[in-house]
Amino acid sequence: MTLLETVNNPTDLRHLSRAQLIQLADELREFLLHSVSRTGGHLSSNLGTVELSIALHYVFNTPSDRLIWDVGHQTYPHKILTGRREQMAGLRQFGGMSGFPKRDESEYDAFGTAHSSTSISAALGMALAARHASDPRHAIAVIGDGAITGGMAFEALNNAGVYDDINFLVVLNDNDMSISRPVGALNRYFSRLMSGKFYAATRSAAKAVLPKPVADIAKKIESQAKMAIAPATMFEEFGFKYFGPIDGHDLNALIPVLQNVKDIKGPVFLHVVTKKGQGYKLAEADPIAYHGLGKFSPEKGIIPIASAKQTYTQVFGDWLCDMATQDDKLLAITPAMCEGSGMVAFAERFPDRFYDVGIAEQHAVTFAAGFACEGYKPVVAIYSTFLQRAYDQLIHDVAIQNLDVTFALDRAGIVGADGATHAGNYDIAFVRCIPNMVLMAPADENECRKMMTTAYQYKGPAAVRYPRGAGVGATVSMDLDPLPFGKAEIRRTGKRVAILAFGTMVAPATAAGETLDATVVNMRFIKPLDTELVLQLAASHDAIVTVEEGATMGGAGSAVAEALAEAGVVKPILMLGLPDLFIDHGDAPHLLALCGLDGAGIVAAIRQRFMKEEAMLTAKKVKG
Repeated sequence: MTLLETVNNPTDLRHLSRAQLIQLADELREFLLHSVSRTGGHLSSNLGTVELSIALHYVFNTPSDRLIWDVGHQTYPHKILTGRREQMAGLRQFGGMSGFPKRDESEYDAFGTAHSSTSISAALGMALAARHASDPRHAIAVIGDGAITGGMAFEALNNAGVYDDINFLVVLNDNDMSISRPVGALNRYFSRLMSGKFYAATRSAAKAVLPKPVADIAKKIESQAKMAIAPATMFEEFGFKYFGPIDGHDLNALIPVLQNVKDIKGPVFLHVVTKKGQGYKLAEADPIAYHGLGKFSPEKGIIPIASAKQTYTQVFGDWLCDMATQDDKLLAITPAMCEGSGMVAFAERFPDRFYDVGIAEQHAVTFAAGFACEGYKPVVAIYSTFLQRAYDQLIHDVAIQNLDVTFALDRAGIVGADGATHAGNYDIAFVRCIPNMVLMAPADENECRKMMTTAYQYKGPAAVRYPRGAGVGATVSMDLDPLPFGKAEIRRTGKRVAILAFGTMVAPATAAGETLDATVVNMRFIKPLDTELVLQLAASHDAIVTVEEGATMGGAGSAVAEALAEAGVVKPILMLGLPDLFIDHGDAPHLLALCGLDGAGIVAAIRQRFMKEEAMLTAKKVKG
């Protein structure tokens, strides 16, 4: 039995010696590498938090002490140490363990996280709740140097600094890495602070254990020394007691410092330096490639698999470069998702027109609005789930002013293994209700390219939503022609039932149409809706069916129903889409099938609703 196999919870961990903890870290890293190689998942970030996870659970009395991991994609070591080692075999699979912290999965997951910059706010709420209850428990937020650039993190720091009677620790996991490389002045600040080796050594040596009279004198000396040795510690200006930087892979450094800061009242900020991919040379060399990946070989690493199909992300990236070649007013903006949004080639070819603003979605949207005011043509590439974070900016700063900003909404609809926190299920409902907005959904890769041109040429805010992964394999034309604005396309003419399909649902709807001999329409535009065609179909068919890969409540089907109601048309309508619940992680096609959004599911739903009604009416006529 390995040492790791004897650790089923943090209590087991706390009985180990310091030497055993070092052995445990080696075994945990090896287990993690081989486990993720079989399931896929986030690797680099988790290899970097092995020692930090051990040290935090060793020093703090979890789960009584609340441990909140920002974003949460670096919590595999935490999960393994808290009784979920065997569940790693089902990581991110349907019915298996989530790749992020979930409150209903374990009492050790104090707060559900997957979007960035939320941990400090949540931990502060927990710390103050403990104060209200006169409970001495601690609240610890672990946040990365990429996530701390998010404005919400600074709102929380600003709020926390005034409470000097709480047990509250913020651990900055500084690995010089978000998902893409971190950017901005704060990252440069960390780099300067790290370079002050003498300051770091003298600061860490004090460890807040000096008697008060001596500490007061030392603080005055330190204050003067900092002016000469290192930049002012901004976190102390927020009211935090700052310690670090310290080596996040040295348990003999981590544990004593954590034990000492645990005894300090008030907000404490501990700066820990780690390395993404630590202990696995391939991930250390390319942490971006090994951030989130599928199955791989621990010995050979990622083995590229050739595919004839382009992903929607690749289609967008190619369009972006081609359009930028034609229009020097085009600028590209992303909130820390250069690789994920397919913008690497653009950043290399047009560096002066590419802006990665870091994990700051609200800023990204208003930043684009500022450019648009000056006559430029900003394209904001942002995941659907992250646009949720900038909703007020979308309305207040872009739409009300009718500014010419183009939005490329990647990862729309079901996203598979990342689960409910990353699902792009709501953008149809929350975008289409905004005046001045245009919203489109492509049926295939070629249509995606044409829709991007359509959105770009529209003189106002426009968005194209497209899914994660490859499309149906359509040939992509390299022209930059737009689609006819606001017009749908009849894909199949049938009888009685008209299926109005949006985006990715065109393919399964077409299969269902063949089975039922129904009319099938590729709606293309969610807003403006092709109302003229909708009314024509309502007049020539017995029933209308809408199908979308988005929430049915307030979605594209609702738009069709609203159009019929406004025209005074009474027609049976069936709205198919994602149900009113959060859809967990799993294989995307399997999840869509469970929601009835494959060809067979669409056929079954139509038969259940309309064919059953017809059979009942026929039976009544025969009986009568």
